[in-house]
Amino acid sequence: MRVKLGIDPTAKDLHLGHTVPLRKLRQYQDAGDTAVLIIGDFTALVGDPSGRNDARPMLTSEQIKDNETAYIEMAGKILNINKTEVHHNSEWFGDKGMDFLMDLMRRVTVAQVLEREDFQKRMKSGTDVALLEIIYPLLQGYDSVAIKADVEIGGTDQTFNLLMGRRMQRSFGIKEQDVVTYPLLEGLDGTHKMSKSLGNYVGLNDAPGEMFGKIMSIPDALMPKYYELLTDSAFDSTMPPKRAKEQLANVIVAQYHGEDAAQTAQEEFTNVFSKGGVPEVMPEGAFVDDIAKTLAAHLGISNSEAHRKIKEGAVSINGKTVLDPKQSAKPGDILRAGRKFLKIIPPRP
Repeated sequence: MRVKLGIDPTAKDLHLGHTVPLRKLRQYQDAGDTAVLIIGDFTALVGDPSGRNDARPMLTSEQIKDNETAYIEMAGKILNINKTEVHHNSEWFGDKGMDFLMDLMRRVTVAQVLEREDFQKRMKSGTDVALLEIIYPLLQGYDSVAIKADVEIGGTDQTFNLLMGRRMQRSFGIKEQDVVTYPLLEGLDGTHKMSKSLGNYVGLNDAPGEMFGKIMSIPDALMPKYYELLTDSAFDSTMPPKRAKEQLANVIVAQYHGEDAAQTAQEEFTNVFSKGGVPEVMPEGAFVDDIAKTLAAHLGISNSEAHRKIKEGAVSINGKTVLDPKQSAKPGDILRAGRKFLKIIPPRP
């Protein structure tokens, strides 16, 4: 069978949520089927409305090219990339004109497109649905026509788009694909779908220590799902939660960085977070007006997030919790915000 998975390059790298369908595609590949990976460089210009409460920000062609640079390399950490059929959907959309678009649009009615739950919710709440968004499922559906897919994989939020693929194939006289959906993976907050825009993600390009620490921060209730969707290991409900989470973090880091890196990350995490130590290497930066602004300036977090962490008691100076965001710090002090550390150094002359 020809098994299709499409990913739009809307961000610079992939996260663990993307690995769920990639792992499923690898299972088909190992069973002898043809894995077809589509990089949606054309559909990313439109923006997938699935699961959205508003329209996606428009991306430029330059942003999309920049984003997709590492996608195939990262997908190759899961797929046998040498045996994967890789396409960009600009291959078949790039030279199509208005006649093609009109032909595509006449094959689906407005009522059929507006059936999707995302659009219904937005219209009921008075939120606009752009005509451009209505076209997206048609384009994704035509991808299945272009590569003659037998099966398409997608999250439960993609069901409408996947079924549109069947409708498009039927319209073009091609055998309809089967559809396989998978559960959505909640992010570190335990509530929302893993997403870079929400900041609740674990990136495949995260450093081993960062990846390990992020996984250790997930709610205990998510562990069975993470084990099932992200690993080949079974969740042992009799294991103490901390030990089960350490094992989960070790397995996932080893998958993407190797066993040695996973072991080092675990030892560092134990030293820093269980024994009250500090990392041997950490970012350095000069104090900027107050603690919140200093964290925002040097640790890549927003000022509002810095204030939130202080309010939650997640910020400390030399091990003492910071309660006042206006508090000062002197050179040599060690600031900690959650899993991140910062050493204060004198300002440059």
